[in-house]
Amino acid sequence: MRVDPWWVPSLLTFLGLSSFIVYATWAALQNAHYAYGNYLSPMYSPELFGYSPHAWFGPPPSWIPAFVSPAMLILWAPGGFRFTCYYYRGAYYKAFWADPPGCAVGEPRHSYLGEASFPLIVQNIHRYFLYLALLFLVFLAYDVYRALWFVNPATGVEELGLGIGTLVLLLNVTLLSCYTLGCHSLRHLVGGRKDELGGQSVALKCYNCVSSLNRRHMNWAWTSLFGVMFADLYVRMCSMGVWTDFRIF
Repeated sequence: MRVDPWWVPSLLTFLGLSSFIVYATWAALQNAHYAYGNYLSPMYSPELFGYSPHAWFGPPPSWIPAFVSPAMLILWAPGGFRFTCYYYRGAYYKAFWADPPGCAVGEPRHSYLGEASFPLIVQNIHRYFLYLALLFLVFLAYDVYRALWFVNPATGVEELGLGIGTLVLLLNVTLLSCYTLGCHSLRHLVGGRKDELGGQSVALKCYNCVSSLNRRHMNWAWTSLFGVMFADLYVRMCSMGVWTDFRIF
């Protein structure tokens, strides 16, 4: 029996993930204050249907229920990527399911089925969520580009500029890129599946790059998680007039 405070990491994981889930659910249900000028919250990007200038296809069609926000249409993809992530699986198995509660700590069950049977075998879909997550990085990078263009109130013409919100969105996509590009599945795809890689091959360089990010996968997982939350909060507070977005130039 362990006598050290082994339960602290699991408790912190439970509190951290729970706080994000509560905030993300609340934000997705708001369907308001997710855009501010040229800024778009990452929780609503890409905005497929909506009433902001960022909407790809304009207002939502009649067949979409009124309570469905733009975030509800897209969050299943990045959410599925995180839910099936190898790191997060180990983290929330301990924190939420006590499976196990901690290393070298007894479990509150006597049978173990692992991820080779239903329902946990569904976790193997992680690689396909990776493809979607990589696509979302492109969308978010484009949002950063759009965040560089501000409408001049005097002329009505867009001009290149830089605001605090631009930096917030840039930091968000940077953290998400470090998390996504350090994914275990991506590491396997670029070279981990092979027994040997050539000395100077492109595959080896990609493998080493992904591996360098993968070594800090836990850190990127947490910083990117709260980076998304803060980016949404920043855009929301600016839209509500609570915070002021200062222009650098």
